[in-house]
Amino acid sequence: MTTVRDLLAEARNRLAAAGLDAHDAAVDADVLVREAFGWDRARLLAHTGDDATAGVTARVEALVRRRAAREPVSQILGRREFWGIDVEVTPDVLTPRPETEGIVEEALARLTERDRAWRIADVGTGSGCLAVVLARERTRASVAASDLSEEALGVARRNAARHGVAARVRFVRGSLLDAFTGPFDLVVSNPPYITTGDMIRLPPEVRDHEPRLALDGGADGLDVVRALIRSAASRMAPGAWLVFEIGAGQDVAVSRLLRDSSALELVTVRADLAGIPRTVVARRPGG
Repeated sequence: MTTVRDLLAEARNRLAAAGLDAHDAAVDADVLVREAFGWDRARLLAHTGDDATAGVTARVEALVRRRAAREPVSQILGRREFWGIDVEVTPDVLTPRPETEGIVEEALARLTERDRAWRIADVGTGSGCLAVVLARERTRASVAASDLSEEALGVARRNAARHGVAARVRFVRGSLLDAFTGPFDLVVSNPPYITTGDMIRLPPEVRDHEPRLALDGGADGLDVVRALIRSAASRMAPGAWLVFEIGAGQDVAVSRLLRDSSALELVTVRADLAGIPRTVVARRPGG
């Protein structure tokens, strides 16, 4: 009889053979086996010697087969945790990543009055993770969120409904802030910033399974960032904040763009946990 321990070992070995490093193979095997059983980690650890039924074994096999084909775990499960909540994920949206929580942290540090009716915009909302979290954290805020993909907006709307903020988040198909008049107190964005030349070198989980529209930032990765800086300035109230994510090595060029802007001033560029400059904070003077 196959035990839970056997399932874990087989899953790890198959994922390692598919090209995952040993750590990722072990973590993903653990997640997929727990998903098949419907267990949390504590229960899995307590029952590794138990026998696995044929039905569970088949479910593990199906999940591991998908991961071995380099489908992201987030899409296999249909969800990813972000800022303590489960966010629906499909191939139509980027999987929320831990470094993007830096945008939330920097945004909340500026929106210090928790009960104020803040006006927030989320550009390129994707799954809606930023819009939903900010609406949850600032319970009187109204959020306007845009995306070019109607499929992504469908995912975002479901996430807003799932987490009880649909009445305060308006999702609109459009480019940047073109669909909105503002003025906003805060504009956030996780724009595409991968260079076109680097797209082919991305891990297959990203390159083959996440939307190119949300990844490809043009020849130097900054096409959308330039447009965002121009667009946001015209929709921001005096004293308002712009917080957005950039790629590794882009901080010098982005700082130059903001220094050259007549409407915005650079406040800080925050590094992520790996020490990579990641989250840009700019401000419109006044207010």
